[in-house]
Amino acid sequence: MSGKDLRIVFMGTPEFAVASLKALIDNGYNVVGVVTAPDRPSGRGQKLHQSDVKIFAEGCGLPVLQPEKLKDENFLHDLKALNADIQIIVAFRMLPEVVWKMPVMGTFNLHGSLLPHYRGAAPLNWAIINGDHETGVTTFLLKQEIDTGNILFQEKIQIGPEMTIGELHDALMIIGANLVLKTVDALADGNFVPQSQESLTIDPERLHAPKIFKESCKIDWIKTGIVINNLIRGLSPYPAAWTNFQSSETESGVKIFKASVEQADHQCKPGDISTDSKKYLKIACSDGYLHILDLQLAGKKRMEIKEFLRGFPNAAKYRAI
Repeated sequence: MSGKDLRIVFMGTPEFAVASLKALIDNGYNVVGVVTAPDRPSGRGQKLHQSDVKIFAEGCGLPVLQPEKLKDENFLHDLKALNADIQIIVAFRMLPEVVWKMPVMGTFNLHGSLLPHYRGAAPLNWAIINGDHETGVTTFLLKQEIDTGNILFQEKIQIGPEMTIGELHDALMIIGANLVLKTVDALADGNFVPQSQESLTIDPERLHAPKIFKESCKIDWIKTGIVINNLIRGLSPYPAAWTNFQSSETESGVKIFKASVEQADHQCKPGDISTDSKKYLKIACSDGYLHILDLQLAGKKRMEIKEFLRGFPNAAKYRAI
């Protein structure tokens, strides 16, 4: 049997998932339906926002299901009627057993890490934040505990010293799409050997990849330059690492998107700002300085440092806190 003979239901929501769905469609796989998040109000006007997957799927003429609750009887009836041989999950929510057990060949997930490391919601971010030099994508068969099922295939990628989460996202999006095709074909012809995650060595500090919250993004200037820069890279461009610029008169939030590290002995307090009003702005940390290269002051546009300093010439009167 060929992978293109299988009836496939695809489940996903954001842009990361679109690449896999597009690869399936472009290569002639039989996607019989798509499940994605319900439309949600967003933005200043609170207009209904459609998921990236829904927009793409409807553009291809595919049936789209958008359940609020995955155990809803009407949804389960409609899903069963699609008569899927297999379900593919890419960047979707946790499924109840009644859903992932429905297809005769089961359900597999594409996850943005080399499992068993970085189980959870933000694996790409945490790989960079933790200073890893390697990550990848994994396809695995679903079971009840999140991100713990038997591994099918993995593909690795090197994390460059300046790579951001945005760049890693885009690279893994394409690698992951190709891995989805490989996995479908292997499942169709039985050419795979599942590997238990319990049989693999796990670094406990890299087991979990929890959701990123605002406080997770705040820079602690007491830390080393490399640790701070890893945080910046792991959150750029979204949601972005941040700090506050504070003077005796005012305080403003600042998002930092790009920086470089200068290791040096100094007598500054962490957070002290040094600047040449036309060339650079650097902030003291425990073992040197962070040269800020790309940032955004609250209420302003994102800009490179030279442009920022032209409109903010008194930066040295501030501290980063």
